[in-house]
Amino acid sequence: MAIKRPTAAPYRCTECGWTTLKWVGRCGECQQWGTVVEAAESTGIAPRKVSALAPRRSAQPITMVDTTTTPRRTSGVGEFDRVLGGGIVPGAAILLSGEPGVGKSTLLLEVAAESARAGRRVLYASGEESTAQVRLRAERTGALHDELFLAAETDLATILGHVDEVEPELLIVDSVQTVSSALSDGLAGHPSQVREVAATLIRVAKERALPIVIVGHVTKDGSIAGPRILEHLVDVVAHFEGDRQTSLRFLRTLKNRFGPTDEVGCFDMTGAGIEEVPDPSRLFLGSGKPVAGTCITIALEGRRALPVEVQALTVAASGPNPRRVVSGVDASRVAMILALLEKRAGVDLSKHDVYVSTVGGVRLVEPGADLAIAIAIATALRDHAVRHDVAAFGELSLSGEIRPVTQASQRRGEANRLGYRTLIDEKAVSIARALNLVKGTATVMAADHGVPEF
Repeated sequence: MAIKRPTAAPYRCTECGWTTLKWVGRCGECQQWGTVVEAAESTGIAPRKVSALAPRRSAQPITMVDTTTTPRRTSGVGEFDRVLGGGIVPGAAILLSGEPGVGKSTLLLEVAAESARAGRRVLYASGEESTAQVRLRAERTGALHDELFLAAETDLATILGHVDEVEPELLIVDSVQTVSSALSDGLAGHPSQVREVAATLIRVAKERALPIVIVGHVTKDGSIAGPRILEHLVDVVAHFEGDRQTSLRFLRTLKNRFGPTDEVGCFDMTGAGIEEVPDPSRLFLGSGKPVAGTCITIALEGRRALPVEVQALTVAASGPNPRRVVSGVDASRVAMILALLEKRAGVDLSKHDVYVSTVGGVRLVEPGADLAIAIAIATALRDHAVRHDVAAFGELSLSGEIRPVTQASQRRGEANRLGYRTLIDEKAVSIARALNLVKGTATVMAADHGVPEF
């Protein structure tokens, strides 16, 4: 009797197709966990039948494709529309991710309520909260409307049944990791389940021109949980981020098939919900009289130019090793700027503790803030205050030169709009000359501190 030999590679990775003779928890090729399954295991996706019949829709020239039937729809939240490129496209699949507790559900509930107020029926399917819990949050944030329908379901077929019954113009699924399909094996959140649920929802979105917003969890390193194919399937990948210590929140797009990916939406989390911040300048600026050690820079958040106040404080060091404490800026860049000030501008900070921070909890990661940081530190040491109508931006090189930054014209336009008449940028050529220009616009805070001039 012949013995049936087993297949050469009975286990296969559902992500990259890597095969192995025995089961392992982690793929040896793409390094994904939980994606190795039996090669003959059912995935719940029926094989396609090859048909010789003519296609239902014949191919046509791209210039003949009609786009008037898919106009953008405003969600009622201006900052949300800004990030999406002007509004929600019918049939679009939007994946929203973010850290737990950052406010994803609150944001989407606000989007759902505003869309309902605009006369569009919305179905909010929550797999993490009950309808009573969602109702309580809606009462607190003022998001109650008769056109906003709630469903607390974790079964995909039941959610699709609600779609058939309600016939919404916007579907929100919170979240994809909590929904499971009977056509796929495994528990909810398993890569095969996430893939099946997302593929089905996206197919429904395309067939019915129904925009869908899907919430996705994130892993410990901040990436979107689930198979990587999830990000390839959707049209828009958005990330909602913010510091829990502050109320400021940013919405960014990592992928957008219908618009740019460098737009940023600003929101403010309050006790009454989430509010738009169309002009966030006030959040990043101090108030009152000029104070020594402050300087305004024009930073870029995506394509949006924002004025940010950089503050510095210097005090005599009490020990042999001066302290360098920063908040909102890169510590390594501050260390480099301190070395530049000492070597290229003659500003000795070796016996002073230096503290550098930003206002409003914003974080400056671009090199365009180098010049403002240097001016803030130098004026803090000299006890000079820069006037409120002075702003500075520019990248510092190790030679002490000021290099131009990206979108300089946009930064200048925003500075002029906000009333900053004196701009210090790459035209100052060097850090030493920039400090001399600052000296001409500074106000001496004390008569004489025995500190040498710039």
